Amino acid sequence: MHTLNRTTTTEMEVTSIRLERELKDKLKELSGNVGYQALIRDILWNYVQQKSGDYQTSISPTDIRASVAAIAEKEVRCALTGQLIRPQEAMLLGFTTNGDLVPLSIESLPK
Repeated sequence: MHTLNRTTTTEMEVTSIRLERELKDKLKELSGNVGYQALIRDILWNYVQQKSGDYQTSISPTDIRASVAAIAEKEVRCALTGQLIRPQEAMLLGFTTNGDLVPLSIESLPK
């Protein structure tokens, strides 16, 4: 996951979000010593970057353990290059060493 420059909590706005107890507990488990609120902020920043076109890749080709051919149903960005993949365009789904499935452009992996 992309790590952002940390802002001190005193400089942050206070907001409220309601989460199911089970979701909050799972986030706490996954976040480890980082804390679940920091994990939520990282996830939200990642989402904003992807949707705004400012996406910065946090994986490399060596992080991809397998890939399968796919067709994009929605507009997405390649996890390696940030290249836009349009609906109905050929693409790859990459399975990372962390167990994530990520969108990949056809040209992003060496043959």
